[in-house]
Amino acid sequence: MPPRKPPVISGGQLIKALQRLGYEIVRQRGSHARLKKVTEAGVHSITVPNHSEIAKGTLSDILSRVSEMNQISKEDLIKFLKKRR
Repeated sequence: MPPRKPPVISGGQLIKALQRLGYEIVRQRGSHARLKKVTEAGVHSITVPNHSEIAKGTLSDILSRVSEMNQISKEDLIKFLKKRR
């Protein structure tokens, strides 16, 4: 089965989804928000561009890092994002 493609999503939608996973906004500078979460693997900080549409590569990288630090498969994160839109 081929891997699912990430949805086209805005920065605001991604930030809200990450907040539902336990991330908190710690600061924002311009159009970039910095989120943080304490996980079993350690403290995870991630920067999300709050743009109207996040580039495919940027979204893929963010999802890879979030899945690694939260021990959730990237496939499950993509399903979560598609459900929550």
